[in-house]
Amino acid sequence: MGTAIEAKKQVVSEIADKLKNSVSTIVVDYRGLDVAEVTELRKQLREAGVEFKVYKNTLIRRATAEVELTDLDGVLTGPTAVAFSSEDVVAPAKVLHTFAKEHDALEIKGGIIEGNYAALEQIQALADLPSREGLLSMLLSVLQAPIRNFALATKAVADQKEEQGA
Repeated sequence: MGTAIEAKKQVVSEIADKLKNSVSTIVVDYRGLDVAEVTELRKQLREAGVEFKVYKNTLIRRATAEVELTDLDGVLTGPTAVAFSSEDVVAPAKVLHTFAKEHDALEIKGGIIEGNYAALEQIQALADLPSREGLLSMLLSVLQAPIRNFALATKAVADQKEEQGA
């Protein structure tokens, strides 16, 4: 009996560590997905650098109490799987949202984004954002625009003077 309790304490500690170290944690109900679909979902999440695990709700509740994220407890009903991402905030939301569009059985319940509870609508809004690389690309093009325009204007003036001098 004592070893079972120790094992559960270890799992609670593992979940608590993952909750603390994650920038994005999303809870889903996977009921209705067959083995092939769950395998495909795990593969897509793994490729995005997201860890996906199934835990008992009572163990997740104990871990959320340990790290003071009890807002998540309201969505811990039925079969629960959790996606943890320690690097990319958008990746789990994007992969799960896209997968849920194709497979009606997957239901996003809620999550924790950078330490704050996020409802389904917030997770969907996050999933609709461009990827980190896309956002950096947009920022870079905005920063480069004035320099590019200045260079083009300078070249146009130089070409005009060259034509006048010729």
